[in-house]
Amino acid sequence: MLTLLVMAMTQAVFAAAPRSIDKGAMSEVSMARQVEVTNREAWAALWREHAPNRPLPEVDFSREIVVGVFLGTRPSAGFAVDITGYREDGGRLVVQYRETTPSRGAIAAQMLVSPYHLVAVPKRVGPSAFEKLAS
Repeated sequence: MLTLLVMAMTQAVFAAAPRSIDKGAMSEVSMARQVEVTNREAWAALWREHAPNRPLPEVDFSREIVVGVFLGTRPSAGFAVDITGYREDGGRLVVQYRETTPSRGAIAAQMLVSPYHLVAVPKRVGPSAFEKLAS
């Protein structure tokens, strides 16, 4: 019984909702990729690539890191990505995300989109991994 309680408490501590920084369908990043940013210089460089005409959001890199998913260029509206949470698993940070695609036969605007989601999570040492969740 105590083991189950400890396991439940551990999962509650490490399975958390991230702080959303920026999310949308129109990034200047055209290639699909997942990112982890651990310092201000790398953050400024990524932001210049992603949204060069918008001000750089503040991130306290002494306490947080930024992780993000860029889906790359897609052929129509209706595509999206949502970072839903993160957890620690075997000493690594696992970032969970879900992709949305237009349903078959749906009417969607015929325009190029580049969906993305950038979030801040507590700073930690160690590798990160990204886990795509089923839709």
